[in-house]
Amino acid sequence: MPEYLILIYQDESDPIWQDPAGQETIMKGHMAFGEKHGASLRGGNALHHTSSATSIRHEKSGKVTVTDGAFAETKEALGGYYLIEADDLDAALAIARDVPASQGGVEVRPIMPT
Repeated sequence: MPEYLILIYQDESDPIWQDPAGQETIMKGHMAFGEKHGASLRGGNALHHTSSATSIRHEKSGKVTVTDGAFAETKEALGGYYLIEADDLDAALAIARDVPASQGGVEVRPIMPT
């Protein structure tokens, strides 16, 4: 069965992330999502803030540069993901519509078969 990655984007500066009650509401939404779609879920996690990221860039010259922070400064950053199995893209999109992402959006991408 095909696998899809659901990428969850959020605005890290949104005050909801600083409010314990807001965080609890978001986590309850993800727990409900997991209960509803548990048969399709193959993995997933929340990510720490982009300030905790470390980026590695490979240059054409062969030089490798390691820097603190994410690759790009954006309003919405990758905040987490789900790995799912679904019959096809339409089924994956139906599952992705249920991801609690009221503070951002989601992107669905098929996993390349190996």
